[in-house]
Amino acid sequence: MTARQPARHEPPAERHEPADGQVESPTRQGQPTPRQGQPPTPRGEPSASAGELSPAPSPSPPSGEGAGGGFGGGGEQSRGSAVARLPFPVVDEISRHCLDEGEPETVHIEVHLPGRVDPVRLRTAFHRALARHPRILMRQAPVRWWHRRYRWQLTATPDVDPVDFPPPGPGALARARQRALDHCPPLDASPPVRLEVIEGATAGGTVLLLALHHTALDGPACLRVLATAAELYGGADNSPAPAPVRPPGPRPEPPPAGQAPPPDPRLARPARIAPAPDPTPGPGPGPGPGPALGSAPRYGKPGRPSRPSRPNQPNQPDQPSQPGQPGRPSQPTHPGNGMLLTELPIPARPPRTPTQPAPYTVNDQLLVATWLMVARWNRLHAPAHPHGTAAPAAAPIVVTMPVDDRPRDAGMPIGNGTRLVSVGFGPEERRDAGPLTADPPDPDAVARLLRRTADRTRALKAAAPGSQLGLYATVLTAPVLPIGLRGAVTRTLRRAAAPWTSTTLLSNIGRIPYPLDFGDAGRPTAVWFSAPARMPRGLTVTTVSVAGRIQLALRWSPALLDDAAGARLGDLFRSSLAATAWAPPPAGGAAR
Repeated sequence: MTARQPARHEPPAERHEPADGQVESPTRQGQPTPRQGQPPTPRGEPSASAGELSPAPSPSPPSGEGAGGGFGGGGEQSRGSAVARLPFPVVDEISRHCLDEGEPETVHIEVHLPGRVDPVRLRTAFHRALARHPRILMRQAPVRWWHRRYRWQLTATPDVDPVDFPPPGPGALARARQRALDHCPPLDASPPVRLEVIEGATAGGTVLLLALHHTALDGPACLRVLATAAELYGGADNSPAPAPVRPPGPRPEPPPAGQAPPPDPRLARPARIAPAPDPTPGPGPGPGPGPALGSAPRYGKPGRPSRPSRPNQPNQPDQPSQPGQPGRPSQPTHPGNGMLLTELPIPARPPRTPTQPAPYTVNDQLLVATWLMVARWNRLHAPAHPHGTAAPAAAPIVVTMPVDDRPRDAGMPIGNGTRLVSVGFGPEERRDAGPLTADPPDPDAVARLLRRTADRTRALKAAAPGSQLGLYATVLTAPVLPIGLRGAVTRTLRRAAAPWTSTTLLSNIGRIPYPLDFGDAGRPTAVWFSAPARMPRGLTVTTVSVAGRIQLALRWSPALLDDAAGARLGDLFRSSLAATAWAPPPAGGAAR
């Protein structure tokens, strides 16, 4: 396997810095550039080694994982011409300030096709799709700490070939998944996305696995580019389906006069997901051996989790796991996240009529399932009182949800276009904590929670959309101070605000709006997304609806959970989602 390299965050300095939107002088492919030939430094500009925030990037990874130069992208990197420069938007800058090599900011997208693809046609189609969405052809411009902005350089052509075909065989998909979690595409090479094509990973099929740097792109934007590539590859129309039109639901009722409004969840410290205790807290034999390197996931049983195995470091013997401190998982010795992939049935809802919508949506059911998963997990792993009873969770569970208002057609803006909203669960849920966290949860308590959650999400949808990360982020990214100082302030505030970070993040992509028809390779049989899981949240839940099934990806920080704990958490989500399903009432009974 190709040797690993750390993510490259700081590109080297170049000779000049045009104004925003200014066209730069073209550079021919292969012509010496400041990074290759290192011409003399212009008058008045310090040398490239002085005053940078971090050292120059490491060289591109050596080839060996397949045609195109390994998991870092295809072939040698050659700096193409930059045609425009754009300042970082608010989301990009905040993410750029807080990058951490130990927790790479990657988004993973996995598309399973039933047939085989033609490598030349797919590579050509993907490159043509990049040209149709030129905003994805970007790299971070060279930067010094005293600059007022980070800027993207838009390039006319890719700096590296983002399409790679690793050698097929047992474990190829598991290794590709692990690379998607551990290694970000570099920001100093256009485009910041990597597409690995795994042939034969399923019976006669192909897996398209994309990894993108979340500082530059989000999942829906990359999916739009992939839909264009599918149209160019297969020739079929891949226009998005129209959004379903549903009758408006009932407006949430105001609280009765004289009743105090519920406390703002932002003013209380949200609950944290309890770390799983080490399975071997004391002396004794270590845990049993994990799955073999690159073991193939089990697709025969729907709903069975599929986790990427953790490959060993090259040229290093297997090391037995050492127990960590009681109540904490062992300290991670690798970058990246752990991940569990599975599929679940869509839970039933009450029947709808042409004039009356359902009392709640599948998204509301997913929110409730996430709340139940966290509450039940914390009840199982909370420290006990001296009298032996489990300590009740006093802090509210808060779930952050990305909302995307962009159109899905070919003119969809490419970049980070989602805004974050928070759904707070508070006093009512704590009063029902006992029946809700029972095994199984009480159906009446779950029905009450579903109705309250539907009221909350309807109120969020009715509110006017605000800025993506709020007023504070807009102020932090104002180009008043140099980026070096703004970055230090941002990281300090992020650490100080960690106790008020939401409990977890639920990203529900919903139905894939595009057919993703790859012609003779077919349409997807499964699609998974996963969002980065950085501490202090340490856990993200991402769901997609495909062919009447929910494709679930749980992703966690190894500082919070290990793989065994992640599998148990996945079982809790499965049973929690099943608890939200509507059941027809018995004869003479009331509907749930």
